[in-house]
Amino acid sequence: MIAIVIACIIGIIFDILVGDPPKLPHPVRWIGKLIQSQTALWNQGKWRKLRGMVMALAVVGTTMFVVTLILLLSYQVSLIFGVLIEGLLIGIGLAQRSLKEAALAVYEPLVKGDFAEARVKLSWIVGRDTEKLGEDEIVRGVVETVSENTSDGVTAPLFYAFLFGAIGLWGYKAVNTLDSMVGYKNETYKDFGMFSAKLDDVLNFIPSRITGFLIVLGTKNETSYSFGQRLKRWAQDAKKHPSPNSGYLEAATAVQLGVQLGGKNTYQGVVSHRAIMGEKLVPLTKEHIMASIIHMRIAMVLFTLVMLAVEVFIYAIT
Repeated sequence: MIAIVIACIIGIIFDILVGDPPKLPHPVRWIGKLIQSQTALWNQGKWRKLRGMVMALAVVGTTMFVVTLILLLSYQVSLIFGVLIEGLLIGIGLAQRSLKEAALAVYEPLVKGDFAEARVKLSWIVGRDTEKLGEDEIVRGVVETVSENTSDGVTAPLFYAFLFGAIGLWGYKAVNTLDSMVGYKNETYKDFGMFSAKLDDVLNFIPSRITGFLIVLGTKNETSYSFGQRLKRWAQDAKKHPSPNSGYLEAATAVQLGVQLGGKNTYQGVVSHRAIMGEKLVPLTKEHIMASIIHMRIAMVLFTLVMLAVEVFIYAIT
């Protein structure tokens, strides 16, 4: 347990200082290639729900087996070496720094008034059409992305890392990658990707709610509403989101900043209306991008403290 805690702290520091290994292929890409090859093989014919479930379990199992093998070999060298390798694997699996950099890539051209460049950079991190978006809609896209991925890319991986080490983190990352690649409700994936999407929902259920609560509890309140009022609005708005988990992040950010998230999005020319999160007390501006990054960092710190408390509790009762 102590080794896992130390490895998690090393991983967090690594992600803050280094982030994704420069000029090296990220393990998520390898998982993605595995999913792509297996999807081409299995997403056809009858029994697609069953085929999709078997494929998902195979991908997750393969990922966890590889990480287990790496750790077994590393800990055979020495305890210190094993902890360092596990910390590195955890750090690579966190996305705090990459999320921050992606958000800043949109923020910086906005500061310069270069909306064309900002729209291009936004298109790298969202699926919606960005060509005609004004500043407020560009900002909304970034804030929603950072907010939602605070759980997907930061606190949920930490949740499973603290409980099960790098093996747990990468098992979660495999599920999350499966959901992002095959968890769509369209003709191609609605059956084949159902298990992956549901499994991702289950694994994110607890981390997303803890993270959303910590954002409401621990970030700066930019409104005149009391904590109780904001907490009530957070719980109400979160349930409106089509995702069972993402709403708890976006609603938390919205109520703390006094802004409105959600609304009309366009995907390949098709208009889609997303449920409204929060109340438009102030218009969205580029500075809200920086605020969302701060929210993410605070949530990560508070979530780490919560998980450390959980580890102490587990240690005390065992």
